[in-house]
Amino acid sequence: MNAYTIRRIFSSILVCILFLTACKEVRETSNDALQTDPHSYARPAEAVVKHLDLDIEANFEKHIIEGTATLTIEKGENAKVLHLDAKEIGTKNIWIQDTEGNTKSASFHSDKSDPILGKDLEISLEPNTEKVIIDYMTHPHAEALKWLNPQQTAGKKHPFLLTQSQAINARTWIPIQDSPGIRFTYSAKVKVPKDLMAVMSATNPTEKSEDGVYTFKMEQPIPAYLLALAIGDLTFASLGDRTGVYAEPSMLEASTYELGEMEDMMKIAEGLYGPYQWDRYDVIVLPPSFPFGGMENPRLTFATPTIIVGDRSLTSLIAHELAHSWSGNLVTNATWNDFWLNEGFTVYFEYRIMEALKGREYSEMLAKLSFQDLEQEIEEIGKDHADTHLYLELKGKNPDDGVTSIPYDKGYYFLRLIEETVGREKFDSFLKDYFNTNAFKTMTTEKFLAHLNTTLLTPEQQVTVNIDSWVHGPGIPANHPIAKSDKFTQVETAIEAFMNKGEADKEGKKTWTTHEWLHFIRHLPEAITNEQLTDLDKAFDLTNSKNPEIQCAWYKVTLNHQYAAANDAVEAFLIRVGRRKFLTPLYKAMVKTEEGKKMAKSIYAKARPNYHPISTNTLDPIVGYTP
Repeated sequence: MNAYTIRRIFSSILVCILFLTACKEVRETSNDALQTDPHSYARPAEAVVKHLDLDIEANFEKHIIEGTATLTIEKGENAKVLHLDAKEIGTKNIWIQDTEGNTKSASFHSDKSDPILGKDLEISLEPNTEKVIIDYMTHPHAEALKWLNPQQTAGKKHPFLLTQSQAINARTWIPIQDSPGIRFTYSAKVKVPKDLMAVMSATNPTEKSEDGVYTFKMEQPIPAYLLALAIGDLTFASLGDRTGVYAEPSMLEASTYELGEMEDMMKIAEGLYGPYQWDRYDVIVLPPSFPFGGMENPRLTFATPTIIVGDRSLTSLIAHELAHSWSGNLVTNATWNDFWLNEGFTVYFEYRIMEALKGREYSEMLAKLSFQDLEQEIEEIGKDHADTHLYLELKGKNPDDGVTSIPYDKGYYFLRLIEETVGREKFDSFLKDYFNTNAFKTMTTEKFLAHLNTTLLTPEQQVTVNIDSWVHGPGIPANHPIAKSDKFTQVETAIEAFMNKGEADKEGKKTWTTHEWLHFIRHLPEAITNEQLTDLDKAFDLTNSKNPEIQCAWYKVTLNHQYAAANDAVEAFLIRVGRRKFLTPLYKAMVKTEEGKKMAKSIYAKARPNYHPISTNTLDPIVGYTP
C-alpha cells in the first residue's frame, strides 16, 4: 500500500471520527435544550412558546378568570401541532395568526387527559403560523387560584385573589407549556374591581388605578411556574432604591418594619454571586391562607404573614426567596426531578446571606435546625427510600410530592460539603461563574455534576465527596458536615437543668432567639410529664406565643402528650393559619389517637374553607376528608 493510499484512508477515518463527534455534540446539545419533562405535554422540539400576552378579567362573583392568552411561538420547519398544558380550563375559541397578521379559526382537541397533568391541548398549526390566540375561562375551583372573601383577609373589608403556579398549577389558570424547562417573556392587561389593586411577577404599580385596569411586562424569560397574580386591597411602601413591600393597609406598617433589612440582603447577595438581574425586588405579604412560607416569583416574592412577628427573627425566609433570584429563577431546574438544583443551592445561599447579616453563630443555628428537619423527614419517609435521593423519579406523581426537606436540606449539606472540601473562596468563585454562565437557562442534575467534576473537584476530591451517595443514594451520607452552635449547647444545658431540677430560668431565656426556642422545644424528652409541661407553660406562656414557629413546635409536643390545656389554642391556630408547613405536622400529631382523630375532623371542618387547594390536597387524606 503506497503512502498516498494510506493518507487517503487516514483522512477518511479522521473525517468519520469528526463527523460522529459533531453529531454526538449536536445530539447532546439538542437533548439538553429540549429536555423531556414527564410533567408536561409540551413538545418544544416541534413548537415552543416564546412570549405570552394576557388580556384577562378577574370575576370575584363567579370566582373565575376569563379572557385571552396570545402565544407567540417558535416552531420547527414541519411542525403541525402546538401542545399545551391545560387543566380544568374552559376553552371557548382558538385562532391562529400568521406572520402578516392574518387571523383564522384553528382546529383543536384535548382527548388525552390525566388526573395529575390535566389535558393535552393540541392546536393545529399552518406553515406560517406565528401566534395562537385562546379565548378561555378558569374553573371556580382551579388549583392555582385562591379566592378569599373579606373575612379571610387582614382588613376584613375586601375580597382577595392569589395564585400559586408552582409546581404544575399554572395550567389551571392559563393554557401554557407548563414546564420549568421552557422560558418565555410575558405582558398582561388585567381588569379588576376598582377598589382593588393587581400585582404580578412583572413590572408593578405602586398605587391603585382609577379604572381598575393594570398593565404588566416581564422582559426577562421565565418558566410558567413563576407566573403570579395577586389582587386585593393593597398598599405599597418603599424600603430602598430597588426594594419595597405590598400589604393590606392594616399590615403595611408591621410588614415595613419586619422586612426593613431587604436592601442590605440585596447588597450582600450581589457581593457574593453577581448582579441582581430582575430590576426590582419587592415582597407582597399575603393573607394567612397562602400555603407556603414564600414563593420566589420574579420581582415580587409572595410571603406568608406568619413571618411578621415584630422582631425580624423569621426573615431568613426573605433571604431564601431573594436567593432564588439566582438559584431557581436565573438558573432553573430542567424538570421537577432536578428540584434540588433550585432548593439546595437556595438554602446554601440563604445561610450565606444570613451569616453576612447576622454572624456565623446565627447561620449555624439555622443549619442545625435544618439538619434536624432533614433527620425527621428521612425517619418519616424511610432511610432507604428512593424519595430521600437528591435526584428524584417523579414520573406518574404530582411534583408537589417532591417538596420535602430532602431537596432543601440534604441539598444544602451536599453543597456545604463541597465548600468545606475545596475551600470557600474556590467554591464562591465556582458559584458566581455558574450563575453568570447559565443565566436564564435550565440545568439538569447530570449536566451540573459534569460541570462540577470538570471545573472544580479534583479526582481525589470527587472520591472524598462521594457524589453518587448524595445524589443517587438514600438517607444522609456518613460524610455529612456538622454545624456547630455554642448557643444550642447552652440550650441543651438548660433542658438538662429543667428536667433534673425543675429549674425554669425565666431571666436567662429572655434573650433567646426563635431558633434557640425551637431547639429547646424540639429536644424536650419523650418522657416529659404533663406536670412539667404545665410548669414550662406557666414560666414562658408558650401556648399563647405569638410566634408561629414556636407555636407549631410547642403544639406538636402538647398534642403528642395529650396536654389538653393547649387544645383551644391549637384550634385557633389551625383556623387562622394556612401555611402547609405548620398544618401538616399538627394534623398528623392529632390523628395518632382516636380522640385526636375526632379533634382533627372537628377543627378541619371549620378551617378547611380557609386553606389553599395545595394545602387541602395534602391534608384531606391525613384527616380522612372526602370532598
